[in-house]
Order: sequence, then structure tokens, then C-alpha cells
Amino acid sequence: MSALRYALGGTGLVLIGVGAWQLAGLPHAPAVPVWLTGAVVLHDGAIAPLVLAVGLLVAARPARGVLRGALIVMGSVVLVTLPLLVRPGEPPNPSALPLPYGRNLAVVLAAVAVTAGALLLVRRRRARSQRRDADDA
Repeated sequence: MSALRYALGGTGLVLIGVGAWQLAGLPHAPAVPVWLTGAVVLHDGAIAPLVLAVGLLVAARPARGVLRGALIVMGSVVLVTLPLLVRPGEPPNPSALPLPYGRNLAVVLAAVAVTAGALLLVRRRRARSQRRDADDA
């Protein structure tokens, strides 16, 4: 097991070196560490605490499975769409943003929320009718 671990660690170090070597030849190489530092600060300072707080709130809910599923879908959609929305200037490829992505993102998020809400409502009504049937018997 330790031989495999050393081999994978060595391979990782070699690949990091190859990446650093290729990055050094780019004209915008000094901006990359700044961007990476900002990404780490944003993740550790804002995104991770927010996800943990939402997770604690969802864990206390009786319908946490539906809520988790909706939040995972919504988060994935936002992660895919957000880079296209926040990029400054015109896209290099005009077909990359042929539609209003901001509005469409809001429509998709609303559709996921409405679907999750409808599923929760159906489950609640089904549970209520089953309780009524059990009380009548």
C-alpha cells in the first residue's frame, strides 16, 4: 500500500511540475496565483460556511431528502451557469451566450423549487390520508 501511495504522490508532484512549467510560459501567469488565492478565500470564507449552515437547517427538516435533492440540482445549475454570467465583456464565441442566461437561470431555479414544493405537498397529503385511513380502521 505504501509503494502505491509513494508512486501516486510522485506522479502528482511530476504533474504539478509540468503544469507550473507550462504556466510559466504564459503571458498572464502572474495573475493565476492571485486568482487561485481569491478562489480559496472565497470558498473557505463564504461558500463552505454557507453550505454548512444550509446543511444544518435542512438536516432538521422532516423532508430533508427532497430539500437536499433540490439544493444539489440548484447548486449544480448555478455552478455551471455562473462563469458565463459573471465573465466581463463579450464572449469570445458569440454562440456561447445566445440567450438571456440570467433570466433562464432564474426560470430553471424556480422550476426546481416548484417541483420540489409540489413533491413535498403530494407526500404530505398522502401521509395525511394514510393517517386518516389508519384512524378510521
